[in-house]
Amino acid sequence: MSNRPVVWITRTLSDNTLSRARRDYEVIVDPADLPASADTIIEMSQKVDAIIPCHSEIFSADVVAQLDDRVRIIANHSVGVDHCDLDALKTKDIVVTNTPDVLSDATAEIAFLLLLGAARKAIEGDTLVRSGQWENWSPSFMVGQQVSGKRLGIVGMGKVGQVMAKRGRGFDMEVHYHNRRQLSPEEEQGAIFHESLSGLLPNCDYISLHCPATEQTKRLINSETLAQLPKGAILVNTARGALVDEAALLDAIESGHLSAAGLDCFEVEPGGNPALAKHQNIFTLPHIGSATFDTRDAMGFRALDNLDAFFSGKAPRDRLV
Repeated sequence: MSNRPVVWITRTLSDNTLSRARRDYEVIVDPADLPASADTIIEMSQKVDAIIPCHSEIFSADVVAQLDDRVRIIANHSVGVDHCDLDALKTKDIVVTNTPDVLSDATAEIAFLLLLGAARKAIEGDTLVRSGQWENWSPSFMVGQQVSGKRLGIVGMGKVGQVMAKRGRGFDMEVHYHNRRQLSPEEEQGAIFHESLSGLLPNCDYISLHCPATEQTKRLINSETLAQLPKGAILVNTARGALVDEAALLDAIESGHLSAAGLDCFEVEPGGNPALAKHQNIFTLPHIGSATFDTRDAMGFRALDNLDAFFSGKAPRDRLV
C-alpha cells in the first residue's frame, strides 16, 4: 500500500497539472467535472489528506465543522477565497493556500477585452454581421466610445490591477486608482491615488474592478456609487460578481447613465443574469478571466507547490491560514 498522501482534485485541471499530481500523490478526480456539493465535500474529507478545490466548492462554516480530521490542507486552485470560511478553517486547524500572481496577465487581458468590446459595441456589431443584417454603412453607423487618452479607474491595485494599469498606459490612458494603501512611486508608474472610492469615481471614463469580494466590498458598485460616475462611463468587472448590485447596474444602463458594461462574473454563477443578456451594450463572458493554457498550468503547479511544501514539513508559499 502506498504511503503517499491522498489528494482529492475536485474539478478537471490541466493535463500537465494532473500528470504531475499523479506522479507525486494518490489522486482522486471525478471525471464528471461538476461542482462538489456540501455532502460530497464532507464525505470525501474522510478519504483524503488534502483537497485542491476551485471557487465552485463552498467551504462554509457548517461544512467545515463537519470535515473529517484527516484533511490537513486545502490548496485552492484560485486566487479568491471567498468560497472558504477562513475563520472556521483556522479553528479546525486546516491550512489554506491560494494561487496568487500567476493569473494576473490573463485576467487583465480579459478585462481589457471587455473594456474594448463594451466601448466599441462588439456584441451589437458581431450580431449584425452573423445575422446577415449588415446592409449599409454611414458615418453615424456603430459609433462607440474612444478608449485612447481617456481616464481609467481601477478599484484594487494588486497584481491584476497593476497589469491592467500597464495595459491602460499602452493606450495612453490616464490611470486613477483606489486601494487599501497607496503604492510606491515605482509601483504607481504615474497612476493617481484616491484615498476613497467616492474620490475615484468622478474621475473615471472607464472603471475596472480588481478587488476581492468580502463583507466590506459586497455590492460595492450600487445605485449610490454608480451615480458618482460621469454620465456615459463604462464598467468592467473581472473580479467577483458579488461586487456589483446587478439591479442597480441594469437601472444605470437603461437610464443611459452608463453607456456600456463588460462583465466576466455575476452574482449567480454559472448561468449569469438573463436580464443583463438582453442588452447588447453589456458585453458578457462566462468567468474565463484566467482561462489560458499557460495560466491553467501555472495555477495547478502553484497549488501543487503548496502541497509539496506542506507535506515536506515546510511552510507553503501561499499560506493564508
